[in-house]
Amino acid sequence: MGLVCFCCPGMFRALSGMGGGGQVDPTAANNANTALYAALAVFCVVGGGLFNVAGPRLMLPAGCITYALYAWSFLYYNHTRDQTVIVVAGGILGVGGGMLWSVQGAVLTSYPPPERKGAYISMFWVIFSSGGVVGGLIPFSLNFHRAADSVNDATYIVFIVFMVAGTILSIAILPKNQLLRDDGSRCTSTAHSNPATEAVELLKLFTNWKMLLLAPAACASNFFYTYQFNNVNAAQFTTRTRGLNNVSYWGAQMVFDLDLGLKRPNNKRRHQGFLGIGTVFLVSTAIWAGGFANQLNYSFADMPQPKLDFMDSGPKFAGPFLLYFGYGLLDAIFQSMIYWVIGALADDSKVLSRYVGFYKGVQSAGASLAWWLDARRVPMMAQLVVNWALSTASFPLLVVLVALAVKDEQKGEQKEEENGKSIEEKAARVVP
Repeated sequence: MGLVCFCCPGMFRALSGMGGGGQVDPTAANNANTALYAALAVFCVVGGGLFNVAGPRLMLPAGCITYALYAWSFLYYNHTRDQTVIVVAGGILGVGGGMLWSVQGAVLTSYPPPERKGAYISMFWVIFSSGGVVGGLIPFSLNFHRAADSVNDATYIVFIVFMVAGTILSIAILPKNQLLRDDGSRCTSTAHSNPATEAVELLKLFTNWKMLLLAPAACASNFFYTYQFNNVNAAQFTTRTRGLNNVSYWGAQMVFDLDLGLKRPNNKRRHQGFLGIGTVFLVSTAIWAGGFANQLNYSFADMPQPKLDFMDSGPKFAGPFLLYFGYGLLDAIFQSMIYWVIGALADDSKVLSRYVGFYKGVQSAGASLAWWLDARRVPMMAQLVVNWALSTASFPLLVVLVALAVKDEQKGEQKEEENGKSIEEKAARVVP
């Protein structure tokens, strides 16, 4: 799953991370991303149920190929300046991305053994983030001596090749009913569901108190991309330096996927959750405070001139570069924290796939709103303050969620399910 996301969403993140999809004017990319995340919000929510019905073998390849289509639309735009194709491709990617992320979330939270979920999430995040690192090197190397503020055709072509490769790799993901863990156990609820059941369970999510407590964190977790990519990276740095910044942004997620106490199986789960949330809160506060100080230096009416370049700007480059590195670190630990919390809420794979679908849906709805606001040139400082406030407000709600819903030992749903298993199912777990 990490390799699939390395090739598809990983390259997409590198493309988006340049700001404006690598174009001088971010308007086309903003409109495409608004359509993308609006569609993604819907299809992520229904995607969890769709996964329970269809499984990964159908959903993943169909979702992955839409990433290649999206990258191709920017190649087309480079020659025609026609926004229509980019916006349509963005909407299609919203559908495909919804399928991919629903499978990803179900795999991450239900395939690992319960005591190893934190470690598996970190492992996935390192592989996935390395896609952004490699993807950042593509525009950096191919546009190193290029004076224009938009990237060349070769950049988009290389992205397309990676995304097609990811589509082929996606066929290798096993359905949950074929998965056998090292200890001989299998995923819970491996039988396929039916559409009517999933539709009812989907509607219940919107009144589920656990999901309501999770919603602000979900909304915040992609909301900041628009501000960071367009109004920090694209606004302050030259084209080649934007590629280098992408390497540092996603590289921070590989190197500093911190041990927040979430990866040690011998810790009590509730204690792990409190430790992780507290650590991320402190890091978040420090980084957003640094962002506030940086944003005081420019605005839409007073853009940085000349733009910062890693070779030409001297010491002035260091501060904004380190800040952007910090934003990448915060992204990784914030989302790893949320995935851990979701994984600790249940052990049933069907329940978790619905929870992750809800999370990705709310996350995408927030992102769609963020891209829409930036397209209307909402002041940069206002965007930063909203991001900071939204992130900060989510932490106490997550503390409440962990306190009320996370158990220190494997109880509840999993135990009830195991008590109700047939003799045949129990026997299937005993393997040589």
